[in-house]
Amino acid sequence: METILTNARLVLEDRLVLGTLVHEGGVIRAIDEGRSHLPSAMDCEGDYLAPGLIDLHTDALEGHFIPRPKVIWPDARAAALAHDAQMAGSGVTTVYDAICAGGFDQAKADRRALYEVMLDAVEQGATRGMFRVDHRIHLRCELTDHGLPDLVDVALGRPNLSLASLMDHTPGTRQWRNVEHLKVYLSGIGKGGPDLDAEVADRIERARGAVAGNYDRMVALFSGSGIVLASHDDTTPAHVDEALAAGCTISEFPTTIEAARAAKVSGLATIGGAPNVVRGGSHSGGVSMRDLASEGLLDALASDYVPASLLQAALALTRTADLSVPQALTLVTAAPARLARLDDRGRLAADLRADLLRFRLIDDTPAVGEVTLNGRRVF
Repeated sequence: METILTNARLVLEDRLVLGTLVHEGGVIRAIDEGRSHLPSAMDCEGDYLAPGLIDLHTDALEGHFIPRPKVIWPDARAAALAHDAQMAGSGVTTVYDAICAGGFDQAKADRRALYEVMLDAVEQGATRGMFRVDHRIHLRCELTDHGLPDLVDVALGRPNLSLASLMDHTPGTRQWRNVEHLKVYLSGIGKGGPDLDAEVADRIERARGAVAGNYDRMVALFSGSGIVLASHDDTTPAHVDEALAAGCTISEFPTTIEAARAAKVSGLATIGGAPNVVRGGSHSGGVSMRDLASEGLLDALASDYVPASLLQAALALTRTADLSVPQALTLVTAAPARLARLDDRGRLAADLRADLLRFRLIDDTPAVGEVTLNGRRVF
């Protein structure tokens, strides 16, 4: 059935156009300037019409499985569906659910019990057609965990495993290079006093001897696999060099502007955290993504831990980094599509998927009005 959307501000890659979009059979058939006067045309009332957002890293899935510390939601399918609805309501049509392989310290012990449960829930939801949007797995490989190879083996071969990142959360390096920031974070999840120092010491001890061996194993494992590989929390140019040598194409959430500059020179794409943009800075002492955007060092955004931040952050950059709406929306549509090697979505163009987002601005706040996946309204 043909659908005609007219009187919409179409967000193309290089410009805004007040016009009409036609889709049929899940595919965009035509884009025209001007208004359609056909009786069947739907009036978008001047709302923005953009490609559906593509989120390469969200940790939001875990929050639905563990809604409170020590509370595990008993129905995994319901938890996954609630997460799916949240993503659709945030304007996301393709999401890479970040699932932790490793890093199961005392504070995150429930992750181990739920690791395979979450993998299964995403896979089954996708294969059985339960989800509103397209879900894929982003495997967060925690190099500090001695059991990482066995955990990754459980995930390999799953049809929706599409992206993996190499993470080192050893205290004193990368994200936690300033151990005091780690202590502030840990105190927020119930650690304090002598327990706090003991937790940090325990993390350092457990990481000793694990990182180097796991790094080599993961690089060998993912080489030639077709899975997109990302580094994580790059802090120095040396980290960027390591990522390139490992076959990474993405530098995810760099913590310093020096690392982001090195990534740009080396051709490694930088993904920034959308909450960092919305808040105006990192919660763990890292570089501001607004600064990276202003210097032309930001290639894409991911929602990290707040799904709704993806659209908010892109539009915030039109005010804080002097980006146009098309330039800003590219960071959450066409750019992540290219990084994920998805050539069938991420742009408003004929013959691409009709994954669409309609929204309007209430002052500076974006309000999602309608989301379409493959031409079917899902929100």
